Amino acid sequence: MKITANDPSRKSFVQISADSDFPIQNLPFGIFSTLKNPTKRIGVALGDFVIDLVELYNLEYIDELVFTIDDLQAPYLNTMMKHGKLEVRNLRNRIANLFDVSNPTLPAHQEHLERILVKKEQAQLHMPVQVGDYTDFYSSREHATNVGAMFRDPDNALLPNWLHLPVGYHGRASSIVLSGTPVKRPLGQQKPKDATEPVFGPSQMLDFELEMAFITFDGKPLGERISTAEAEDYIFGMCLFNDWSARDIQTWEYVPLGPFLAKNFASSISPWIVTLDALEPFRVEGPVQDPEPLPYLHFEGNRNIDLNLNVYIQPKDGEESQVSESNFKYMYWNMSQQLAHHTVNGCNIKAGDMMASGTISGPDKGSYGSMLEITWRGANPVQLADGTERKFIEDGDTVIMRGHCEKDGIRVGFGEVKGKLLSAD
Repeated sequence: MKITANDPSRKSFVQISADSDFPIQNLPFGIFSTLKNPTKRIGVALGDFVIDLVELYNLEYIDELVFTIDDLQAPYLNTMMKHGKLEVRNLRNRIANLFDVSNPTLPAHQEHLERILVKKEQAQLHMPVQVGDYTDFYSSREHATNVGAMFRDPDNALLPNWLHLPVGYHGRASSIVLSGTPVKRPLGQQKPKDATEPVFGPSQMLDFELEMAFITFDGKPLGERISTAEAEDYIFGMCLFNDWSARDIQTWEYVPLGPFLAKNFASSISPWIVTLDALEPFRVEGPVQDPEPLPYLHFEGNRNIDLNLNVYIQPKDGEESQVSESNFKYMYWNMSQQLAHHTVNGCNIKAGDMMASGTISGPDKGSYGSMLEITWRGANPVQLADGTERKFIEDGDTVIMRGHCEKDGIRVGFGEVKGKLLSAD
């Protein structure tokens, strides 16, 4: 089925600013409610509005599709996603046609539009998916090299397996929270430099990690695997992902099994899920993989995405300061390889599973995706607009991440993910 929603010549009768993340070529999915109607339901972002899919269904604009009222009047996108990629594509195509300037159907019924279109300031956004399982990968070569050089041997920064497989670990799904949710500084054990014994207390090296996450449709049964050629059929869409990290806790605990308390206290996601279909025009070639991966990780075509990413720190009562400008195209291991590797042993995936990229870092300091790298473990603090310096994130700081793709005058964005760090008290 062709992706007609992406047509770059499309215009909507809804007025949309040129710098909006949500033109008619995007149409990301989310969950919202209003004061007038507190029932959680599926919405689609269009400019400064949310399209209420329940009203669109009730008014018989999409009732001929496979989706039921129960699929759309749901607290998570999982029920809609159960219908699979082609049916979601059909729904998105249909919405694009309905809101195209060349289609007079909706403009002829202003009373319907008043029910269907909700102003964004009137919409309360909620967690878009019920995350069943969460996997965090470690797929940026630049990030892995920086961390290896910092903590181990600069001449052998990458561990022997890194160039042969997408390294990952299973994280904590229950502590994934929506943008805007405050995050409390975690407590845990740390072993200060030159100390002989560990101490317990609040993390002193609280960090962000700039990541993207993808959400899956239902996969294959347990015991079957998904190939790189099939992988994108099982990927619904993507969101911004801040994997908060306590570096001092992590340093002490990660050998031999990896991160635990340093990561599981919170990860923040953006509220709108941008479909993989909407990102199709922004595909680019990824880095050369040398040595050549094993056959099950081979793939064809461009699987990386030219996605601009920015990170800001906003002190309490202060203005934002940009601390990173990176791009998702830098990723060494792509999403198809990550999913193929994840399932090559027969591991099953389900609708709503979330898989994060790992920290996204580029080739220079300005494109590093964590304070650990930007300040080189605190040795080179960054100065904010208010004149203060940061080695890591301080209590009261808000971390904001934004991302968008742009090509041939079409901008497809993700909005933002933000979270304020609270004290451990």
